[in-house]
Amino acid sequence: MPHYKIYVYAICKNEEQFVDRWVASMSEADGIFVLDTGSTDGTVEKLTAYPNVTVTRETVAPWRFDTARNRSLEPVLPDADLCVCTDLDEVFVPGWRQGAEAALATGAQQLRYRYIWSFTADGREGTVFFADKMHARQGFIWTHPVHEVLAYTGGGRPVIATAQGVQLNHYPDQTKSRGGYLPLLELAVRENPQDARDVHYLGREYLFAGRYDEAIAMLRRHLSLPGAVWDAERCASMRYIARCYAHKGDAAEAERWLLRACAEAPRLRGPWMELARSAYEKEDWHAVIFAAVRALAVPEADGGYMYDAADYAARPHDLLSLAYYHTGDKKSALSHADKALTYEPDNERLKRNRTFFES
Repeated sequence: MPHYKIYVYAICKNEEQFVDRWVASMSEADGIFVLDTGSTDGTVEKLTAYPNVTVTRETVAPWRFDTARNRSLEPVLPDADLCVCTDLDEVFVPGWRQGAEAALATGAQQLRYRYIWSFTADGREGTVFFADKMHARQGFIWTHPVHEVLAYTGGGRPVIATAQGVQLNHYPDQTKSRGGYLPLLELAVRENPQDARDVHYLGREYLFAGRYDEAIAMLRRHLSLPGAVWDAERCASMRYIARCYAHKGDAAEAERWLLRACAEAPRLRGPWMELARSAYEKEDWHAVIFAAVRALAVPEADGGYMYDAADYAARPHDLLSLAYYHTGDKKSALSHADKALTYEPDNERLKRNRTFFES
């Protein structure tokens, strides 16, 4: 296998706490390039202490993530076979370079890899999807003010391959505010009012901000757009609308939208599990059984959209054990309690439930 030139590039601001871990994780690359956008702590000093790290400093005003990413890419050497964009709160599982080189050998111009966006409190995988921030040096630019994405400028579509065995873990600073996301998303929608992705994300952000009526309106707008054809994204908009109605106290409308979400993408486990959890909160045990059993009929996550790994682990069996107990089927309750424990053998609540069902 030929030796490829692989460089990592990143943007950062006030991330001193992550520097040492991040540089160690990225050091399988041939070089590391960082654009600091205004740190006032020791981030720059720590980065420049490493001989394999090149740091530039620039204030990006007005702030846009796509502009910052494009500026951070500029110093990457032109001999790069692969540019790897990461953030300082992310860590590769060791050996990532080997997987990237194997994928490059197929002639790919852009690589997908497994991305663990969040972990549960006990360290298990939470939200998981495939990221694609590895790309050729030429023919790619970043677009969109926030939730920025790579756009291919070479004409047609890039050749994309999955880098087997490559995994990037995300360990965010939970104290950082995401307050700047909403105005950037509003800007994105003003710039591209027909962009289904931006409209979807803005609706979700209104939900996060507790602006439920605006969220409902924006998410319904997303569903009406000609470009809103991806069933997973449409399903997510319906689930978010259901959450808005639940927060507004309209349980019937929330259930209606959850049922629509299940019908929109029955191939996904997420909407069925959200329906099961909603039924659990209402102590509608037969509905829990229906939805959780239907969720288990989805064998595995497709990796094409954000999903919650807990839905593919103990959670459905946990809900089913409780629902079966309350409907008088204690044999099934015990069976699913056992299955839940295969995923979380040290979970004290699950162990207590199993003992209770058995007794």
